Amino acid sequence: MPPDLAAGPLVEVDDLDDHRLTDYRNLNDPAARRKLEAELAVIVVEGRVAVHQLLETDLAIRSLLVDDHQVRLAVDLVDAVRARRAPVFVVPRERMSDLVGFRLHRGVVAVAGRPPDMDPIRLLVDVAGHPGPHGGPALLAVLEGLNDPENIGALFRNAAAFGVAGILLDPTCADPLYRRSVRVSAGHSLHLPFARLERWPEGLDRVRTAGFVVCALAPRADGRGAVDLHRLRAHLADREPAAVGVALLVGAEGPGLSEAALAAVDVVVTIPMAPGVDSLNVATAAAVAFDRLSTP
Repeated sequence: MPPDLAAGPLVEVDDLDDHRLTDYRNLNDPAARRKLEAELAVIVVEGRVAVHQLLETDLAIRSLLVDDHQVRLAVDLVDAVRARRAPVFVVPRERMSDLVGFRLHRGVVAVAGRPPDMDPIRLLVDVAGHPGPHGGPALLAVLEGLNDPENIGALFRNAAAFGVAGILLDPTCADPLYRRSVRVSAGHSLHLPFARLERWPEGLDRVRTAGFVVCALAPRADGRGAVDLHRLRAHLADREPAAVGVALLVGAEGPGLSEAALAAVDVVVTIPMAPGVDSLNVATAAAVAFDRLSTP
């Protein structure tokens, strides 16, 4: 059977200095990668699950890189990428780590065009018009100081699982489209809308003006009047006028939310925990709150 001339090429590459592999070189060098990816306006998507999610988007796929085992085991991905007229590069399995700089998860990684940044006001309008799970309030997550890509990825995955319609980040948060963030999110950061509030924490006023009650998730009240998470839905139902949604603000592990951010919220919310337990991982704490807010 003659080759499909409309499909992207399947190219075996033995020379790791081949210029066609530039997109994949030294993926574990964050500073160099940020510079290269900003110049090229691209993102890197690692792992079979995340690449499947990539194929569900309209992003332009530049290429796919697989090892000589995955070219057969992940033939569905190989065929799907080639069907979009993008090349698939195949390198020997034993040399993959020499190229990317680490042991690549299941030997599959893709590069795609980065989507344009979303305007935060547009995001707020879209989320406000998106009813929450089971007809509840629209759910928005707001992140301050989360600079660990894996925490960002885990939080995006949890947000997607519990019906959060969008995420706002402060200027210091890590990039949800950084390779490790995308992988840990299981590709959900490719689909869940997000934007940055460049003015912080003053930008929280925009969230409030859009009809959201801004709720800060904190491990302890620390002298502030706080609402138990189990009673939050009832507390919100008593507010006048009724809000269109809930914006749940979470901070980084360790420092937590800044005093300026706490001073700018409407409600401080705590999660009841067993004695002797200080706090939860930020993504886990957010998941508990998302679940509670999405439950009728």
